[in-house]
Order: sequence, then structure tokens, then C-alpha cells
Amino acid sequence: MERHDVPPDVLDMLRVRGSVTACVRAHLPWGLSLHRAPGATFHAVTAGSCWIRVAGQAPRELQAGDVVLLPTGAAHVMASAATGPAQPYDRIAEQLTPEAGGEIVIPGFGSATRLICVAYRYDRDVAHPLVSLLPPLLLVAGQDMADRSALPTTLRLLEQELSARAAGRETIVNRLIDVMFVQVVRAWLERQGDEGTSWLRALRDPIVAGTLTRMHAEPGAAWTIERLARAANLSRATLIRRFSAVVGEPPLAYLTRWRMELAARSLRETDEPVGAIGRQVGYESEFAFSRAFARVRGRPPGRYRAVARGERAR
Repeated sequence: MERHDVPPDVLDMLRVRGSVTACVRAHLPWGLSLHRAPGATFHAVTAGSCWIRVAGQAPRELQAGDVVLLPTGAAHVMASAATGPAQPYDRIAEQLTPEAGGEIVIPGFGSATRLICVAYRYDRDVAHPLVSLLPPLLLVAGQDMADRSALPTTLRLLEQELSARAAGRETIVNRLIDVMFVQVVRAWLERQGDEGTSWLRALRDPIVAGTLTRMHAEPGAAWTIERLARAANLSRATLIRRFSAVVGEPPLAYLTRWRMELAARSLRETDEPVGAIGRQVGYESEFAFSRAFARVRGRPPGRYRAVARGERAR
């Protein structure tokens, strides 16, 4: 079946931004416990091997070239063994002074594993299904990456920049790790089956993906089931059934939620009048927009804007 990429505006809405939290060289035996993070967490194994342990899941062994992404920042353990004790990473980082190259070295008597650890921030107020439907742990094995995957190349470039410490290093590193977030999700999607009901599965269904693309391209258009069904060359009933089975909700319910996410972003980041924002997402009446926004977001647009700006000013 034809594959479809993640619509770029979805990733843009998340406003994913990453930063390297640590480069670690850990000698056997070792174990690091990392608490739950507010965004996403990423680890790349650049040398050696280790295990990642997440509550409720079997331990997973990682080899050099493997990358893991924890989209919701789940608490986890990175260690040299599948079982055994682990020390809080924050405590270890306080006790150890990074070497000249910025690498934190955990002493030991055995072989070393090298890790690049990244923390990602994203707009948590935009509760788009892309993050909520991802599993707690995404593992992309280096040996399973397709030859056309750009992820290994990006990882190599990241390693080079981290070790070079040349002018512009921070800017380049930050751009590379932002790109890696998208590449990890894309690589993981490429290897998934077509079972289950999720927004992610919709990317593999050409009819549903086409409908999503139309709504994302023109969120303010006067979309109706009849118009969407005609564009997909399906009956109304067939489109509703197929879209709901794959995405988990009917097309117009999805469209309303997406419109409100776009509107919420405009309310937070611009000074545009409420009525103008409503028209951008398909509402001619400010009253109708305010009522729909309050139903989805729990408060009217004006109040939402005031609260969002108050929180940002703290």
C-alpha cells in the first residue's frame, strides 16, 4: 500500500524544539534512571551497547546505531544490563565534571557505551493525536534502516558537530536534532503494520490520507461530508465509515478539532481579533466560532487568550 508522510503542518503545530542534554561515555557496569520529562526524550547509541527499561514493557537491548524516542517523556532507565540498580542521572551529572569535549564519563572497569541524549520540547497545549497515539517508546534499529533513510546520515553529522566545537556549532546541532525528531517518527512509521485504529494508520490509507490532506490544506473551506466524499470519489456513508475506522472519529469531528488547534495557536501568538481568527478557520459568525471553541477548549476564545498570555508572562 502507498505510504504517506506526516502532514508538515501537524509537526509545525507541535513546535518541536530539541537540545542536547548530555553526551555520555559509560563504562561497565552502569545504570542511569531518568525521571519523566515534560516533552520528549531521545537517545542515540553511537558506540557499544546498552539496555533501555520502561515500566510496563520488557527491557530492550540497544546496539550502536540504534535510536530510541520516548514521545511523551516517559520515565526510563538506560543501563548496561537488563536488570539491576540505577542511579538518578541528575545526581550523577552533579557529581561528574564533563571532559574538555563536553562528554560526561561514568567510570568503570569494563567496555564503554557512548550515548547522545536529547530533550525535546513541544507545544503541549496543542493536543494533536500525533503524539498521543504514539507508543511510549519508539525504537529504530540501525540495522533495519532502509538504505534511503537519512537518519544515519543526520546522526553522523550530529556526532561530527558535537566533537568539532567550531563556530556555529550550537545552531547546527539544534537544527540537526529537530530534523531527527521527524526522521525517527518517519522511520518508525515505515516499519509499522496496518492494524489498529489510529491517526497514524491513516497515513497509509490513500483515501483517508487524501481527505486529511484536503482539510489540512484548506481548514477554513466550507467542507461538508458531501464535498469531501465527492473529492474522494466515495459515498458519504463509505467515507464516514472508512475515515472513522482508521482515525477513530468522523471527518467533520476531526476537522473541528484541527480548526480549534489552529485557532488556539493564533490566539496565543497573535493580536488578531477573535472574529478574524474565526473566519480563518471557517466560521463567518464570531458567535458560532466562540461557541465551538468553548465546547472544544473549555473556555471562550477571549478568556483562553488571556489565560494563555498570563501563563506565558509568569
